[in-house]
Amino acid sequence: MLRRALAASSKTIASSARTVAQRPLASPQSLRAPLHPLPSTLSSRTRWYSDKADAAEKKEAAEAKNGEATKEGAEAKKEGQDADAPSSVEAELKKKLEAKEREAIDWKDKYLRSVADFRNLQDRTQREVKAARDFAIQGFAKDLVESVDNLDRALTMGQEKMKVEEGKEANADLNNFYEGVKMTETNMLQTLSRHGLDRFSPEGEKFNPNEHEATFMTPMPGKEENTVFHVQQKGYKLHGRVLRAAKVGVVKNQ
Repeated sequence: MLRRALAASSKTIASSARTVAQRPLASPQSLRAPLHPLPSTLSSRTRWYSDKADAAEKKEAAEAKNGEATKEGAEAKKEGQDADAPSSVEAELKKKLEAKEREAIDWKDKYLRSVADFRNLQDRTQREVKAARDFAIQGFAKDLVESVDNLDRALTMGQEKMKVEEGKEANADLNNFYEGVKMTETNMLQTLSRHGLDRFSPEGEKFNPNEHEATFMTPMPGKEENTVFHVQQKGYKLHGRVLRAAKVGVVKNQ
C-alpha cells in the first residue's frame, strides 16, 4: 500500500509538472498583475490626501465665507452708522436751530421793549419840554396879573365916576381917560392870551372847586343853588392850567 501511495504521489507530481510545462509564458501584462494591489494602497492614500485637501478647502471656504459675512456685517454696520450719522447730525442741527430761534425771539422781544421804552421816553420828554416851555413864564405871569387886576379896578371905578347926574354934562376928559385905560387893558389881555394866559369870569356858572374859590355863601332867592352870583376877583389860566382861582360868592339857599 505504501508503494501504491508513493506511486500515486509520483504520478500526481508528474502530471502537475506537465501541466505547468504546457502553460504559456506569462505576458508582460501578466507580469504586472502582482502590482495591482499597490494602486489600491495609493488610491487610499490619495483619497486620504484628497479628503484632507477637501477639508482644507472647505475650511478655507468657510473662513472665506465667515470673512465675507463679517465684512458684510461690518459694512452693514458701517452703513447703519453712516445712516444714523446724518440723523444724529440732523437732530443736532435741529436743536441748534431751535436754540437760535428762541434766541432770536428773545432778542426781538428785547428790541421791541427797547423801542417801546425809547418811544415812551421820547413822548415823556416832549411833554416835559412842552410843559417847561409853556409854564416857564408861570412866575412872571403871576406877578403880571396883579397889574391887570389894577387896570380892571380902575375901569370899574371909572364907570362909577362917569355916571352923569341929571342936568349935568358929561366930563369929556374923564371919558377919554377911561377909553385909554380900557384900550390898554384890552391890548395887554390880547398879548397875554398869545402866550397862553387867559382871564375868566365865572359869574352865573356852577361852582367848580378846581377853578373857583368861594369867599362867602349867601341865600339868594330866585337863583339856583350852588351858583356863582358874584365875582370878587377874576381868575387866570396858563395853557389850560389854573394859574389863579377866581374868588367868588356862591348861592346857598339851604
